[in-house]
Amino acid sequence: MKMFRKQLGSLSRISTQLQRNAIANGAASRTAEMSTNVAPALDAAALDEFRTAVANPGEHSTLQSAKFYTIPTEQKKQIFTGGGLPKQYEQQIKTFTETCLMVRSPALELLQYIKNADLSKPAVRYVLYGENGVGKTLTMAHVLHYGALNDFVLVHVPWAPNWMKRPKEAANASGQEGFIDLPFDAAAWLVHFKNQNAQLLQKLQLKTSKEYVWSKRESTPAGASLIELVEHGIARIKYASETTAALIAELKQLATNNQCKIMVAIDGFNAFFHPITRIFSDNKQRVSPDRITLTQPFLDITNYDWTNGVCILSVDKIAMTEGYMDSYMPRYLLGKEGFEHLDPFVPIHVENYTEKEFMSYISYYLDRHWISKTPPGFEKQLKFMSNMNPYTLMQLVRGL
Repeated sequence: MKMFRKQLGSLSRISTQLQRNAIANGAASRTAEMSTNVAPALDAAALDEFRTAVANPGEHSTLQSAKFYTIPTEQKKQIFTGGGLPKQYEQQIKTFTETCLMVRSPALELLQYIKNADLSKPAVRYVLYGENGVGKTLTMAHVLHYGALNDFVLVHVPWAPNWMKRPKEAANASGQEGFIDLPFDAAAWLVHFKNQNAQLLQKLQLKTSKEYVWSKRESTPAGASLIELVEHGIARIKYASETTAALIAELKQLATNNQCKIMVAIDGFNAFFHPITRIFSDNKQRVSPDRITLTQPFLDITNYDWTNGVCILSVDKIAMTEGYMDSYMPRYLLGKEGFEHLDPFVPIHVENYTEKEFMSYISYYLDRHWISKTPPGFEKQLKFMSNMNPYTLMQLVRGL
């Protein structure tokens, strides 16, 4: 173990200087480079092994499997400003000044299903599941990128458990006795929705089907644009939850009328079916998720009573609380009610890295000069210590 700790300490240090002479010494053998503990230079052939120039997810296939592709900065800003990427991954993006995702088989499988789907049929639900840290969130991010480039209206909840565990503010719902409102969280979600879809909504010119009366003095008339509806909820936070419910109901109707197509993506979906939340009612009792006003709209849009859309949902152990983390299987995490709500659905199992994916990951970090010391056998040590789990591996090689 002392040897492992020593090697881990070396791998965890941030490289303070790029190896400027590595290319000039590229003719030297990899073995010679390893013996001097200097990160090996990667020639064009090696670069092709772990990167792909194909930046459009719709064109990804098994040819790009286990390779990194780059998301342009503007697209990353549009899709993920409001969340959708793990915090540590966001830190890595800032450090490397590029947004790279690995093309993995679960994402390829899911993209193939979506491209071949008959959108005139009821919405199909796809459920991502797997152990902690295997990459469910990044698989969803890959598919979201595809949706944004292919004119899907995105209905994306970056991490549903945040609403149940750490809401920004909770208040009694004015129009629903016994319900709890999360006005600031609802407004933040509307901002996220607007960032992701503003350009597409401007292009589609989608309109509301009826008048929405918020108070004696405030209303949104029938025929108003969806952008106008969204902006009302952002400006009047008091009505943000009601606006969210109205927006989702309108989107379902518009999609069914073939005026748009929708991609629903909810990370940690099983949080909606957890027995309790960390939100307290006036009588100091914890409320269940079904008493949160934001819950029902997102359950409605994950039903199968509408067309022209797809639903990508993830279930995760860390979306639960202690005592409810014994298994990562959908039936356990969703419970009877949640499982029946989604049944039938298409399960997508996300697993640890394959050997090829692991080596691509190491090659990427060497290319970025994040790993600067490479004693013989360091890959085997990392493989052993991480069990090729993506999150654990990222933790092992993170900066101090």
